[in-house]
Amino acid sequence: MILVRHGESHFNRRFSVTRVDPGILDPGLTDDGLSQAKQAAASLRAKGGVHRVVASPYWRTLQTAEVIAEALGLDITIETLVRERAYFACDIGSPSSALSARWPGVSFNGLAERWWPSLDETEEQVLDRSQRFRRQLLDQNDWRGTVVVTHWGFIRALTGELVQNGAVLAFNPEDGSSKTLAFQA
Repeated sequence: MILVRHGESHFNRRFSVTRVDPGILDPGLTDDGLSQAKQAAASLRAKGGVHRVVASPYWRTLQTAEVIAEALGLDITIETLVRERAYFACDIGSPSSALSARWPGVSFNGLAERWWPSLDETEEQVLDRSQRFRRQLLDQNDWRGTVVVTHWGFIRALTGELVQNGAVLAFNPEDGSSKTLAFQA
């Protein structure tokens, strides 16, 4: 399985300078973030063997997944378990109706109109969620060739790795090992 951290969002750009929550709800990608998504897509296309793209339903992950899925000729599957830790304003999502209007080719069936949790999710809850996702992958035995476009907090909970925007990591849910494949500067 391959984990991809979404490209740089408008929240990431402002927060990295100020270290203060800028109050941007469900931000999209910056131009640099879009470039990072394109670089991730190119590295995945060169690697080959990808048959599925899974993404969290935040705007920034969907924009990143859209670039990757288009480059690989694949559809996007939505999975809320891989969402970010609900902690900052950027972790307040967009209603499923707004997501469906923006991405009409993606199925948001079964996604509640307000699908994100309150902004008080603990690190333990994110760790538990990441382990539920890992068990789900192992139960389905369909993780090889899957790209998961997700977030810093989720990747950290799942792998222990601290990754930059646009990072591409191989992850083995059987033994929990990970390896950085590409880093988009």
